[in-house]
Amino acid sequence: MIQSMTGYGKAETVLPSGKITVEIKSLNGKNADIGIKTQLLPKDKELVVRQMIAQKLVRGNIDFFVTFEPNAAECAKEINPDLVLAYYRQMMAINGRIEEEFPGTGNADAAHLLGSIVRFPDIMDNGRKTEIVNDENWEQVRGCIEEALDRLCEYRIREGKSLYADITAKVRNILGFIPQIEAFEKERVDAVRERIVSKLEEMELHPDHDRLEQEMIFYIEKLDINEEKVRLRQHCEYFMETIDNEPYPGKKIGFIAQEMGREINTTGSKANHSGIQKIVVRMKDELEKIKEQSLNIL
Repeated sequence: MIQSMTGYGKAETVLPSGKITVEIKSLNGKNADIGIKTQLLPKDKELVVRQMIAQKLVRGNIDFFVTFEPNAAECAKEINPDLVLAYYRQMMAINGRIEEEFPGTGNADAAHLLGSIVRFPDIMDNGRKTEIVNDENWEQVRGCIEEALDRLCEYRIREGKSLYADITAKVRNILGFIPQIEAFEKERVDAVRERIVSKLEEMELHPDHDRLEQEMIFYIEKLDINEEKVRLRQHCEYFMETIDNEPYPGKKIGFIAQEMGREINTTGSKANHSGIQKIVVRMKDELEKIKEQSLNIL
């Protein structure tokens, strides 16, 4: 069964330090264009993740996100004691100088002074600077990434079923238009013949009957569309065979659709009949939808 290139997958895992969430989004693309949208992955793991994504998803414009939600212990800010003492010494020294110059105005309360110091922005920090994703928890994170990839593939398969039903119905519609064209063939040839004879009579010309028949046959053969109909049927059958039997047929069916377009266009240019031209327009409409849908097939 074919897969769509559009998909979304999400998975979560809980580390001792908090919760990791992996999200992967995919849209249609000619190649595997992978964007790593996170600062949490160590550089040595980025290449591994790219290889995992490319192997699993094959093709598409893919965005990879990792977010981290720390637990309560990780969120608690820590006081930098060395910095507090350094500020305290400076403040006490300043307090002593104030007392010397302005007796009775110094003698700052130690608790009040400390309360002021801890409000300084650089006193409080998040303390731990260790990497969130590291060698110790990598296998757990890797499993989370694989789960997100699996869910994205499931999404692609569901979308692929809808795409398959839609695109194959349009190919069958094009095949169904061919007998409608054939129904106009005799009428078309007779109309061409009558138009030529009528023009000769209007010009009061009296050509040799045998020569006229030869030229008529030669002219009508130029308008013959049997070869185009045969090739169009073959292309449609090849399209169905490819989409049914190949694991990733997207690019190939795009090329087949181009060949179908050539036969339809040639049929239209040779038609010389309003009824056939209308059917050709309907064929082109179906083909454009096929081309558009094939761009999203893996």
